[in-house]
Amino acid sequence: MSNKFDVIVIGAGPGGYVAAIRAAQLGLKTACVEKWSSETGKVVLGGTCLNVGCIPSKALLESSHKYEEAKHDLDIHGISADKVDIDVKTMLERKDGIVKNLTGGVAMLFKANGVTSIHGTGKLLAGKQVEVTDAKGDVVTYEADNIIIATGSKPVEIPPAPLTEGYIVDSTGALEFDEVPKRVGVIGAGVIGLELGSVWARLGSEVTVLEAQDTFLSVVDQQIAKEALKQFKKQGLDIKLKAMVTGTEIKRGLVNVSYKDGKGNQELKVDKLIVGVGRSPVTEGLLSADSEINLDERGFIFVDDRCQTAVPGIYAIGDVVRGPMLAHKASEEGVMVAERIAGHKPQVNYDCIPGVIYTHPELAWVGKNEEELKADGIDFNVGVAPFAASGRAMAANTTAGMVKILADSETDRVLGVHIIGAGASELIAQAVIAMEFGSSAEDLGLTMFAHPTLSESMHEAALAVNGNAIHVANRKRRK
Repeated sequence: MSNKFDVIVIGAGPGGYVAAIRAAQLGLKTACVEKWSSETGKVVLGGTCLNVGCIPSKALLESSHKYEEAKHDLDIHGISADKVDIDVKTMLERKDGIVKNLTGGVAMLFKANGVTSIHGTGKLLAGKQVEVTDAKGDVVTYEADNIIIATGSKPVEIPPAPLTEGYIVDSTGALEFDEVPKRVGVIGAGVIGLELGSVWARLGSEVTVLEAQDTFLSVVDQQIAKEALKQFKKQGLDIKLKAMVTGTEIKRGLVNVSYKDGKGNQELKVDKLIVGVGRSPVTEGLLSADSEINLDERGFIFVDDRCQTAVPGIYAIGDVVRGPMLAHKASEEGVMVAERIAGHKPQVNYDCIPGVIYTHPELAWVGKNEEELKADGIDFNVGVAPFAASGRAMAANTTAGMVKILADSETDRVLGVHIIGAGASELIAQAVIAMEFGSSAEDLGLTMFAHPTLSESMHEAALAVNGNAIHVANRKRRK
C-alpha cells in the first residue's frame, strides 16, 4: 500500500467517515485513520455517535419508552397488561446489536467506495503528514495533499465527581447499567442528562437531576423549555436548578453527593451518579508542535466558514470546531469539505442546523428563538399550535406540547421553529426545509398537509403567525 493519498481523514465518526466516503466517491484516493478500542482491542468505526452516543442512547430511549407505555399508558386504549417486566440484559443486547450492525455497515461502505482504512492513533505532523501508531506501538507515516481532522469529542469530567467504576459514570457508563438502580443522580440538565435520566426514570429509578444554572434549558426557546420542565416533573424527574455539585464520596455502596443551592449546603444519596455536563474536543496529543494548526483556550481548532484551518489543505470538522456538537452538523461539514477539495463549491447553512432532545415528549428546534430575536431587536410575529388541538395527537394519546413558529413581522420570513411533542425530531425537518428555501409563514400556511397528521400542527402554527388559524387561538404580534 502506498503511503501517499489525495485525502487523509483522521477520525471515523459521523464527520470523518462521511467525509472519507464522499471524497472517494469524487475520485480522490482516500484513507481514514481510526484508533482501536482500549476495551476490546479492536478498531471500531462510527465514532461516539454510533458506538456510545446517539445510536445506543436512542435504542435505550425507545425500549424504555415502550416499557413505560405498556405499564402505564395502554389502559386508556382498553388494553390490559397484568404483568409488565423489563429484562435489562435483553435490552442491552438489542442496543449492542444495533451498534454492531451500524459500525459494520461503515466498514462495508469503506470497502464499497474504495476508502483505505488505517488502524491506529493519528497525529498531524508538519508538511501534511500523518503519523499513525498502531496497537503494537509500531509507527508509520503517511502523507496527503489534503487532510481532514475529525477526531470528535469526549465527555467532560469535573473534579467534584471523579469517575469511579460502578458508581460515578459518564454518558458511556450510563448506557451499561446491568440492572435498574433504585436511585440515580444526574449532574447536568442538558441533552445528555435529560435523555439518560429519562431512560432510567422510565424503567423505575428515582432520578434527581442537579443543574448549576438557574435557567432550565437556556439554549431552548423558553416557552418550550417551561413546558418541557412541566412535563419532565410530571414524569417524576426531580430537577433541581441552581444546584452546584461540590463533592462526592462513595460510602457503604452509595454515592453521597454534596451540592449547594439557594438554601445552602445539601446532600443527596444515590446508587449511581451520571456526569452529563457536556463534551470537549479531542485534540490533546493530536498536533505536533510545528503543525501550525491553532487551538483556542478550550482546545477547539480555529477554522473559517469552509472548515479550513490556517494551513491551506488542512481542514477540521465536527466536534473539534465551532458550532453545536451534533452528528448531522459534522456529516454535512464532511461532505462540504470533500466536495470543496474536489473543486465544487458547496456551503453549510449554519442558520439551519436542527437541534433535538430525544426525551418524551421530544424537543426540536431550528433557527432563532424568541429570546434571541428580542435581544437582536428584531420585530417578529408568533404562531403557536398546541397538539391538544390535533385529532391525530388525540388518537395517539400524545397531546402534550406545541409547534411554535417565529416570522419576521415585515417580510414574514420564517426565522425559527420550536417544537415540543411526539415526533418533534421528524417534524422539525419540515421547518429546516422551509427555512433553507427562505419560506414565509404564508407559504407554509398555503401548503396542503395531510389530515389527520401531527404535521397539521405545523400548518396551523404557520396560519396563526398572521392571525389566520382555523383550529387554534391566533397569537398577536410580538416585538
